[in-house]
Amino acid sequence: MDIIVYSTPACAYCYQLKEFLRSRGVEFKEIDAGQNQEAAQRIVEKTGQMGVPVTEIDGEFIVGFDLERLQKKLNIKI
Repeated sequence: MDIIVYSTPACAYCYQLKEFLRSRGVEFKEIDAGQNQEAAQRIVEKTGQMGVPVTEIDGEFIVGFDLERLQKKLNIKI
């Protein structure tokens, strides 16, 4: 699985999302959408949203720290 987390350093939900993934051993690439304008534009084009976090999993976008969708997509059980 190719997983990208678009986030910003000051975002509490971004931090929670990344900690959730790390605690379950999920590898991901992190992109700072605040510093990378191309990434920020990609988020808007693909989701219609300007907020973070946004998780891209194999081309599918999940906006926010949507625990239920993340668990389902990554087959993670709690």
